Amino acid sequence: MTTHSPLVVDLAAVAPNRRRGGDVRAMLTPPLVGATSGFMGMAIVGPGERVTEHYHPYSEEFVYVVSGDMEVDLDGEAHPLRPDQAMLIPINVRHRFRNVGSTEARMVFHLGPLAPRPELGHVDTESAEPAEATS
Repeated sequence: MTTHSPLVVDLAAVAPNRRRGGDVRAMLTPPLVGATSGFMGMAIVGPGERVTEHYHPYSEEFVYVVSGDMEVDLDGEAHPLRPDQAMLIPINVRHRFRNVGSTEARMVFHLGPLAPRPELGHVDTESAEPAEATS
């Protein structure tokens, strides 16, 4: 039997990715830990922030809210997602995550299976630029 040490990745060791809004950190990925079936991470979303709409042509996305009050738009329809609740987002379903509460939200995500190439795994359907303010 072969033994190996577990590969532990600390959230603080992963650089924030803010390209799509919020603070998204992919933690257990093929490059970081040699994952072969998918990847896992944490999204940290401040009050009023969002992770822009996108879809995954090859992967299901599993999400679990650790803290905060989120809404998930699935193909344009809003669904509340609260702490200790999880959701499966099927392949090709457009989705956006919004923090609708007054405190930071933390959400664990896992995607699998992997796309054939990383650049094929995520399709953006809106810009991450903030919406125009209305008076």
